[in-house]
Amino acid sequence: MAKLKNIKGTAIQFLDADPIVYAGSWSSGGALNTARTAGGLAGSLTAGLYFGGNTPPSTQLSEEYNGTAWANGNNMIEAARDNMYGFGTQTSALSAGGSVGATGNKSKLVELYNGTSWTAGTDINQTRAAGGSAGSSLTSGIIFGGKDSTGPGNTDNADTEYWNGSTWAQLADLNTAGAYMAGGGTYNSALCSVGGNRPSENESWNGTSWSAIADQNTFRDQSGGAADSNTSGLIYGGEAPPVTNKTESWDGTTWTEVNDMGTARSIGSGGSGGQSGGATSALGVGGQIAPGARTGLTEEWSFPPSATSVLQEGDLWFNSSSSTLKGYGASFSTGAWASGGSLIQSRNAAGGAGTQTTALIFGGANPAVSPNRIALTEEYNGSAFTERADLNTGRNEGAGGGTSTAAIFSFGTEASGLSNKAEEWNGSSWTNKTAANTARTNIVQGFGTTEAFVVAGGDTPYPAANKVELYNGSSWSEQTEINTGRQNAAELGTEAAGMVASGEAPPGNTVNVEFWNGSSWTETTNVNTARTRVLGSGIQSSAIIAGGYTTTNVAQTESWNGTSWVEQADFSTARQMGGTSVASSLAATMAGGYTNTRVAITEEWTVSEGVLTITTS
Repeated sequence: MAKLKNIKGTAIQFLDADPIVYAGSWSSGGALNTARTAGGLAGSLTAGLYFGGNTPPSTQLSEEYNGTAWANGNNMIEAARDNMYGFGTQTSALSAGGSVGATGNKSKLVELYNGTSWTAGTDINQTRAAGGSAGSSLTSGIIFGGKDSTGPGNTDNADTEYWNGSTWAQLADLNTAGAYMAGGGTYNSALCSVGGNRPSENESWNGTSWSAIADQNTFRDQSGGAADSNTSGLIYGGEAPPVTNKTESWDGTTWTEVNDMGTARSIGSGGSGGQSGGATSALGVGGQIAPGARTGLTEEWSFPPSATSVLQEGDLWFNSSSSTLKGYGASFSTGAWASGGSLIQSRNAAGGAGTQTTALIFGGANPAVSPNRIALTEEYNGSAFTERADLNTGRNEGAGGGTSTAAIFSFGTEASGLSNKAEEWNGSSWTNKTAANTARTNIVQGFGTTEAFVVAGGDTPYPAANKVELYNGSSWSEQTEINTGRQNAAELGTEAAGMVASGEAPPGNTVNVEFWNGSSWTETTNVNTARTRVLGSGIQSSAIIAGGYTTTNVAQTESWNGTSWVEQADFSTARQMGGTSVASSLAATMAGGYTNTRVAITEEWTVSEGVLTITTS
């Protein structure tokens, strides 16, 4: 007989065999009769509707899916267009807005589908295209974001509009305007994920307002999306660039990479709001597999058929066959560093951005090369670095952040001294932007995106400062100061939920950690080891810090689980002031740094998720 003592607060299943790990997957479905991209999508896995899109040119075609094959339906009646908003079911759907024909002019047009034919509906209030949508019926749905200029244009929109079955009403705006995002859910519980110039900015809708949520692991543009609600969703495909087949599932707290699509492509549809099933069922339809190459491919995402035995994080069970108590979740004890591809140019005090498989390292210093302040940018693909366009001003000890396609580098030391310069990376080149208010250096990182980037501390010059500045995409503004002035601290998270950890607070290093909520700083649990020139990766609820300097270079890694800091596996080479990808506590890249010389070493941090055997007494 199994005897379990002193285990409280958690239901424990008694099973003959371990349950299976969540393993939703894509399978091939019937192809569209007309290959295209940027169409609208509504319906379900077995009763889908795809309408409009670009073949090229834009089209009025609509097709219905029965779970096996697509059949041509009656054409839309208004102008041919692509990048529409859409939601509803196969027999009760709505199409709104879109880009019209060759002009690219944005539209207010609305059409309603009854399962047989399209009829004109009440126009939306704001002319726009290429946004997100959510709604499970024709009588209630929302559309949000998009492009709102005439012609191809480049003006992003933050508006949210609600459809009650007959008229449109304005609701609260997105926090940040954007376009080409994936959306899904219902009119009162929805997700907005990614889009255009909004790398890794995701938002959740509660029926009244939008709030920022965690970043996905792989930034992508023009992805597909499906959701039940703001706590259950899926994003897939898109431009990373290049096109990607990556799929991620949202559980209300974190994004998890799940099985890839069979074919990498940009879905390019703003009309995935009507998709049912969220993280358990979805359609990936059409898209662009390469520049100018449209596809009619359909893929079906489905949850494992034995859904009752699928593992969820936090599950506990007693395996009666092996007489073992087990649990499932992210196992931080299995996190480890592994060697990655070396930098082309050894350096320390560089800026970094991106993810483990799409990272940038830029700037830094190496007295052995000329000029000492390095301008070289290198891009990492998960195995090797490639040289990219230089910074306009070489400098070190500045704050880097963002993604591999939209990064920012600010402050630092250049040849003439302390710098307040800021530059933005668009995926191919750096552009000078508005300078910050106060020049400073000895900053390892900042946090946020190119549209909302926060930098705290540094020296102006020595000793350390408590100044904080926010960049909103066009200008800098001073914010509430951190409680403990410091330099060379780990900085990570988002503009609305950031963290500053450890660093040098003269006359010594500090263990202090502070949280940023978008307007003020609050002290939280200290790290175990005070150090400076330390790097960090992750978000406010799940992070790591690694390396740095105490009285000597250290290799130590600590992980944060939202409650406490835990010692983890060390770097293979103790060092300080490298550059880092900043997206995740489960997968990060840290490159370069200083040992007793500048190095080109790259190490990758990975945390596996799996079944844990639990020892009890």
